[in-house]
Amino acid sequence: MGNTWGLAPMGALPRRSPHREEPLPSPGSFDELHRLCKDVFPVQMEGVKLVVSKVLSSLFQVAHTVHVSALGLPGYHLPAAYAGDWQLSPTEVLPTVVGNMDSSGSLNAQVLLLLAERLRAKAVFQTQQARFLTWQLDGEYRGDDYTATLTLGNPDLIGESVIMVAHFLQSLTHRLVLGGELVYHWRPGDEGAVLTLTGKYSAVHWVATLNVGSGGAHASYYHKANEQVQVGVESEANTRLQDTTFSSGYHRTLPQANMVVRGLVESNWCVGAVLEKKMPPLPVTLALGAFLHHWHNRSHYGFSITVG
Repeated sequence: MGNTWGLAPMGALPRRSPHREEPLPSPGSFDELHRLCKDVFPVQMEGVKLVVSKVLSSLFQVAHTVHVSALGLPGYHLPAAYAGDWQLSPTEVLPTVVGNMDSSGSLNAQVLLLLAERLRAKAVFQTQQARFLTWQLDGEYRGDDYTATLTLGNPDLIGESVIMVAHFLQSLTHRLVLGGELVYHWRPGDEGAVLTLTGKYSAVHWVATLNVGSGGAHASYYHKANEQVQVGVESEANTRLQDTTFSSGYHRTLPQANMVVRGLVESNWCVGAVLEKKMPPLPVTLALGAFLHHWHNRSHYGFSITVG
């Protein structure tokens, strides 16, 4: 007797493959939560600056910077950078050593090391001539879907004072990241702690980030309209100073003209813009910036030339 119901035999039925969920991405570093929004805003310029950089090898690069401004004496800086051959990501190479020394002998230096496959260490030093001003040590552990960081700032065993900062970020979904920051300071007769909670939501074309704590709040929104236009909105509230600021910025790329335009408008009646122009085939970049503070009746103008 045949199969009168017209059903396929059990062995011929297609089997469903088990559903495999993609692993959650790494949330990255706590310091990079607002990075996309901040990169949209221009950096204020003042005076005239000349930067000449030279690549000495595939690992080492130096530069000469001369800055002349009406706000202070002319200055000279000697930045140098060493990047190792361990390529962890398209934008991260370890070990890395970065330093910047000015004409007075003051030094800012930063060292990044990879201690283990998931463990990173960073040391930051700042000196004023022959005297140490600040120094801090960071340790960061990056799991598959979380990041934990511990920072020691200006530890003084003789004066018995220290500042400790702990960060933790967890990816709950492919788009949502939650975490927090705990800042603790201690010295004889004074100690305190500040807790901040944070959240970040990443969509296809926009990213929203919020930090809320007893010290205030920091919110940012980044939107990528297309390959040429990016905008950002940022707001910061400080409960101790009873002050709130609001800023909006834009980033416009003109690939045919080899130009980049950045602008901002702030709630304290400040407007500004920076125009960058590359001059191919020469390795030269020109930048022109203007910022106007209506509230304080001040203006700042800058021009820079970068060679290399």
